[in-house]
Amino acid sequence: MRSHVRFISGRSGVGKSTAALALHEQLIGHDIQHAVIEGDYLDLAHPAPHVAFPADSLAEQNLAAMWTAYRSLLGYHRLIYTNTAAVLTLSSLVAALGDDDPLVTAVLLRSSDEYACPRLERRNHGAIDPALLGHSAFMANLLD
Repeated sequence: MRSHVRFISGRSGVGKSTAALALHEQLIGHDIQHAVIEGDYLDLAHPAPHVAFPADSLAEQNLAAMWTAYRSLLGYHRLIYTNTAAVLTLSSLVAALGDDDPLVTAVLLRSSDEYACPRLERRNHGAIDPALLGHSAFMANLLD
């Protein structure tokens, strides 16, 4: 069966996880088997593997391992994948899935600082590290 994959990208605070969870709830409501993977955590470490070892593609390796387990052990063929920069690395992420001709939908969520900042404050339970907001704005410009 052909896999259906939705990649949701956007700056920090734009609502990627919120959108993925809303889609998750809708699919549950229709009893549609699916998986949700938060890609921003697939290579979250210090030092950052994507910076220290960019050629190793740790996030893609972890995505491949997780999706292989979902497909082979559980028979899943629908995936919701969130990641800040997925739209920039779409070809390597699709290749990591290892599926033949998956149906891919890429979504880029956009927002202003005025929208993202309060969302980040709620998520962080208060003040935001200026570096986080700066990185969020940098990624917004890069993604645009």
